[in-house]
This record gives sequence, C-alpha cells and structure tokens, in this order.
Amino acid sequence: MAHSTRGRQPASAADGAVPPRPRQRAAVVIPAKDESRRIAATVRAARAIPHVDLVLVVDDGSVDATQHVAREAGAVVVRHSHNRGKASAMETGAAVVAMRDTDDRPPRLLLFLDGDLGESAVNAAPLVPPVLEGAADVSIALLPPQPGAGGRGIVVGLARRSIQSLTGWTPTQPLSGMRCLTREAFEAATPLARGWGVETGMTIDLLTKGFVAVEVPCDLRHRPSGSDFRGQMHRAAQYRDVLLAVNARKVRGLVGGVNKRLSRG
Repeated sequence: MAHSTRGRQPASAADGAVPPRPRQRAAVVIPAKDESRRIAATVRAARAIPHVDLVLVVDDGSVDATQHVAREAGAVVVRHSHNRGKASAMETGAAVVAMRDTDDRPPRLLLFLDGDLGESAVNAAPLVPPVLEGAADVSIALLPPQPGAGGRGIVVGLARRSIQSLTGWTPTQPLSGMRCLTREAFEAATPLARGWGVETGMTIDLLTKGFVAVEVPCDLRHRPSGSDFRGQMHRAAQYRDVLLAVNARKVRGLVGGVNKRLSRG
C-alpha cells in the first residue's frame, strides 16, 4: 500500500545547504451537537495536543449553547443551521481547515475527535506521530473498555467482517471515530458515507485505494450508549447505516469490475 506524500517538499541543494522542512501542523475537527456540558473541556484538552495549532468545532444544529461555550474555550466555531449529520460536519470542518492552510506550509493533518471526550481528549496525541512521520495515512484510536457501555458487539462485528472481506485488513475497533489522517487521504475518502456508516465507509475506501491504516491505543473516555431502549435504538441505527455503507461499496466494486472487463474487451 502506498504512503501519502502530499505536502512534503523535496530538499534543494542549489547552494549545498538543505532548507529546513516547514513544520507539519494538525487541526482538530470536532463535530458536535448539543454538547454544551462537555465541549469546553474537550476543546481545552485538544488545544494541548502537540502539533495542533487549530481546534475547530462544527456545531451541527445544536439547540443548546454548544457554539458559544466552544468559542469561549478557544475553538474556531462554524455552525450548521440545522442538523446535517456527522459526515456533513466532518466535510464542513475539513473545508474550513483547508481555507486556513497556507501555500508556504504543508496542508494540516486532520484529527477528528468527538465532542464528549472532555479532558481525556488530550490523550488522542498518539494518533498524530504515525501520520506526521509518514508511517501511515490514517491512524485510528483504540479505546479502553468504556464504563456503562451496553452493546453486545453486533454492529462492531458487522463492520469488522465487512472491512476484512473487502480489504483484507481486520480492525479491532472499526467504529472508532477518533482518527488522524492526511488531507490527501481525507479527500480520497469523500464523499463520506452518511450517518453512522462514516467510519466503516472511510476505512474501506482508503484501504482499497492503497492508503495505509494503523490502530493506536489511546486512553479516551466518552459517553457510551447504554442498554436501555434509547441505546438499543441507537445501535439499530448504527447497524442500518453500516450495512448501507458496506453494500454501497460492494456495488461500487462490482460495477468497477464490470467496467474494467468491458474496457478490455
């Protein structure tokens, strides 16, 4: 699989001296909806991650004070007037970061974090070095067991088996939304799968296009879905969206294979 090299500038030895490479930076993008209770702590912790010089919160149609609390905590905030979903918030965030990149420096790495991580968000720092150093194009957080989680692994199992079947790689936590990737990798994964299928779809798209993924342990804590009715409905929606994302990529692969055969004929 090919490593991403976009934004890396070759050394010039015109006068025998190698110019210094511009320091790579990272932007944290936090899609958030109604996270006023925890967003301030998340933003402050994210700002402390090495190499991060921009924390951007995409308020995805919140009805609480998320945007104001995030801004007061030091984040740049953009807002959707109504809820568009996580994939749209991620795409908006990446677009705003691109507008803030400059031609004299490599495009920022994109570090996506959930808004409910609170003070533990700083522990996403290990996701940056593998991508920064070119060892991977996308790094995915491996979270410790979350107290109160009520799932039985059905959705995780579906996503894991699907990724393995379509790419040959078996992830431990295929639904992890905390991930760092290059600008090139993000653009290769767009348009993102809708709903809760965004992470599974992104992983499949990147691996099938030759990008390299790694999983990195991170001591992150977020608000898990319980075993009550609301939690069960959440997991049902997850299952539906993951299945839709996987099936769309299966169809795409079949169509691509047919077109290749027709072009050869």
